[in-house]
Amino acid sequence: MKKEFNDTGTCIPTKHYMVDTTKKLNKTFNYIERGKYFIINRPRQYGKTTTLLLIEKILKKKDEYLPIRLSFEGIGDSEFESQKEFCPFFLKYLSEEFYIKKLGLSKIFESKIDENLITFRALSKAITDIIMELDKKVVLLIDEVDKSSNNQLFLHFLGMLRDKYLKANEGRDASFHSVILAGLHDVKTLKLKLRPDEKTTYNSPWNIAADYTVDMTFNTDEIESMLIQYQNETKTKMDTKIIAKELRFFTSGYPYFVSKLCKIIDEEIEPVVWEKKHIVEAVKKLLKLRNNSNFDTVIKNLENNEKLQQFMTKIIMNSKEYSFSNKVPIIDYATMHGLIKDENGKVRIHNKIYDECISEYIFGKLEIENGPFNTVQSTYLKVNGKLDIKKLLLKFQEAIKEKYSKSDIFKSKEFLEENLRMQFFMFLKPIINGTGFSFKEVQTSEEKRLDVVILFKDEKFIIELKMWYGEKYHQEGIAQIKDYMERENVDKGYMIVMNKNKTKQFTSSEEDGLFTIWL
Repeated sequence: MKKEFNDTGTCIPTKHYMVDTTKKLNKTFNYIERGKYFIINRPRQYGKTTTLLLIEKILKKKDEYLPIRLSFEGIGDSEFESQKEFCPFFLKYLSEEFYIKKLGLSKIFESKIDENLITFRALSKAITDIIMELDKKVVLLIDEVDKSSNNQLFLHFLGMLRDKYLKANEGRDASFHSVILAGLHDVKTLKLKLRPDEKTTYNSPWNIAADYTVDMTFNTDEIESMLIQYQNETKTKMDTKIIAKELRFFTSGYPYFVSKLCKIIDEEIEPVVWEKKHIVEAVKKLLKLRNNSNFDTVIKNLENNEKLQQFMTKIIMNSKEYSFSNKVPIIDYATMHGLIKDENGKVRIHNKIYDECISEYIFGKLEIENGPFNTVQSTYLKVNGKLDIKKLLLKFQEAIKEKYSKSDIFKSKEFLEENLRMQFFMFLKPIINGTGFSFKEVQTSEEKRLDVVILFKDEKFIIELKMWYGEKYHQEGIAQIKDYMERENVDKGYMIVMNKNKTKQFTSSEEDGLFTIWL
């Protein structure tokens, strides 16, 4: 059976081209070896379920371990209504995992289910008896814990496991050797009143868990391992190092996007030789998809959380630069959903695909609220269909000049430093939408620069937005953009200089490959 790149559900080694995550799995197994309880809390489509499957396979090959892998996805509410319902359900669920291949083990679990199994105390005793009878290092893996993590009864269940863990470490009980939960949320942060008489003291039901610090994004070498596998099996030609590096560039190693882009190239673009341009084409195709559950979740979170929407808008506009701290609730929330990352201690959009997706959403809303620019793509195309970037910038200058003359808002310092960026992207999006796309490269300096890279029909344009702070800083900015041009291998660059002086002149200049408009 021919393998494929997988973009839905669990990755199966015999069915799918997969990244070699041996190093990540070894690090995860070290947690298990040391008897740790922990949670793999990562964003959607981040490889959590696949990781549990692969860990289970590793454990099955080791005689001293007995892995039991469950998932709470699809389980009804009735099982979590009361201890009386949950306790027999849990043991029956464990039994079912061995029913077909290991009937003897299945019967061990079933033998503990009786009319007295109606409390967590009784369930704890049953688990102790089972562990002692099995005489194995039993590892419990539970996927999709979010399906029940807001349920008080499930939190009490975690509290029971915590108590057993503590007692087992003291030699006063027998329990699971290791427990691994997987889900979106970090269960350690959920609070549970463990005793009815506790009015003010709240404890985490999972405060015994180790911090799971394994980086689950794919690095360039890991991505290349999948490309080599694909290349060897299909005889497709490519420079795997270059393609892997480009995939990492656009996705920041987000597992779903790495596989999705490869799938689009393999099944839709179908090149004889994979090149960097095919990744750009795949990104454009991905962003055009009308039905994409990943993007749908992002938009839903933005729609339902006004603080998140405002926060992401400020980042997209680069109007505010935030220090990264997961102790700040909105930063922690955005990180949990995979929207942002920590880059050298600063908050950044996680990857260029999310940058574009979120930008389209935000600018679309702003366009509806503020009215669109009168921009038609064909106006800014050359005869050969390529982008006339100088014409685009001069028309933008003209549009701002017209607005500037009509409104005092455009003359304020606040507008120049923040809203003008918004105006530029609102002007730009309709022109490149569907044919090209843009992404932002933030350069921290006293000039508050924002480098914009536009990709349009195999051409790359670098545009720097900067404030005017005098000739000295301007010359430094010129040197920096030329350095960036050299690194990006382009011979022309563009600048939009925002001058907040009242005597501003709407002019343009071109010198030594650098075209500048002044606002």
